[in-house]
Amino acid sequence: MSLARTHILIISLVLLSLLFLLASQTNHSPALIASALTSRLLFAANFYISPFSSVSSSNTCLVLDSESNCTLSSVTAVETAHANSRKDQERYNRIKKLSSCDIFNGKWVADNSEPLYKPGSCPFIDEAFNCFKNGRPDSDYLKYKWRPIGCQLPRFDGGKMLEMLRGKRLVFVGDSLNRNMWESLVCALRDSLKDKSRVYEVSGRQRFRTQGFYSFKFRDYMCSIDFIKSPFLVQESKFSDKSGARGETLRLDMIQGSSTKYCDADIIIFNTGHWWTHHKTFEGYNYFQEGSHVYNKLEVKEAYTKALKTWAQWVDANIDSNRTRVFFRGYSASHFRKGQWNTGGSCHGEMKPIASDTYIATYPWMMRVLESVIAEMKTPVFYLNITRMTDYRQDGHPSIYRQREIPRGPGMFQDCSHWCLPGVPDSWNELLYATLLISHYDFTGK
Repeated sequence: MSLARTHILIISLVLLSLLFLLASQTNHSPALIASALTSRLLFAANFYISPFSSVSSSNTCLVLDSESNCTLSSVTAVETAHANSRKDQERYNRIKKLSSCDIFNGKWVADNSEPLYKPGSCPFIDEAFNCFKNGRPDSDYLKYKWRPIGCQLPRFDGGKMLEMLRGKRLVFVGDSLNRNMWESLVCALRDSLKDKSRVYEVSGRQRFRTQGFYSFKFRDYMCSIDFIKSPFLVQESKFSDKSGARGETLRLDMIQGSSTKYCDADIIIFNTGHWWTHHKTFEGYNYFQEGSHVYNKLEVKEAYTKALKTWAQWVDANIDSNRTRVFFRGYSASHFRKGQWNTGGSCHGEMKPIASDTYIATYPWMMRVLESVIAEMKTPVFYLNITRMTDYRQDGHPSIYRQREIPRGPGMFQDCSHWCLPGVPDSWNELLYATLLISHYDFTGK
């Protein structure tokens, strides 16, 4: 018999002696006194036995009640402690394995589990993303989960994530695709609350539309989930020339002024991408500016590189990495067929993800640039590389269901860039949740 088990036996005999001694001097039954001593026995068991040692099964009773039934078994008590320890160890092992796994390399698999929040249940979704309320008749796009190769993602737990965010501020900074992800997260976290009124909007829609700032507070956790509109991350500039004609440029050497609103946040999730594909930006005539110089023509790749370097320099100079975690979400794939959004491009009728890599688009040049810029930064940046996983999901866009009660027919504008909610961005937040779980110990220590 091991020393640890010998100690357990001795303690058990001592407690038994005390039990029956007390029973003989009081009106209490041995069973009632046993209940009071249970916690002490469990403490002894946990103290003397390693959490991961094995204990063989036994039917030996430590205490008998008046009907000679087992009320507490010494081995049962120890096994209960071991079961909890095993669960903790299994959870630790899963998270440890997750930390060495490329969670962005995987595939979409059919899954009939419930979405993070039910369609139509969240009042905070923009009309443009609310495919359910806009009349989309199918729901198969909700029945796929992202499965990384070589590891398993934990199920999103809104309550646990809110605990990790307690007293903190998480800010999304970027374009409407980041707003897509922001609304998804707010809805998923809200769904975990018993009292949904405990989450509220700090400012109204009208103010949000005009100032580009929006915030939700989770009262019981004293945390906020914010969105700040900054589609390029660098500053857009408007001016009037000598003739009074209005013009605009993009200051590649200047971070957008709203940066003062989030530099002290606890978590910041940046993105930029889709606005760089618009006609004016992509053509690059008399639009890009550095200092007082406006380029007559500048290739969009060079302009994008300059802008990202400006962003990187600002982050390195202004973000305290001991306080703030910085994320950058990668480019979200679009699926326009036969044109772009304003030239007849469509994705309506797609019901399933792309199954073959043959039909996946070439990796975007913007992400190559981003990866090279991040590699040179002194601030740690976690790269949420969702580009490839979104490229498969041609079925997840609002398409013609981007507005309620509009005539739907040939020639109408379709949305094949943003995503239905619930939908694909929920998986991005599951990846974010997994990442925060991996860094939970460091995160809570801040």
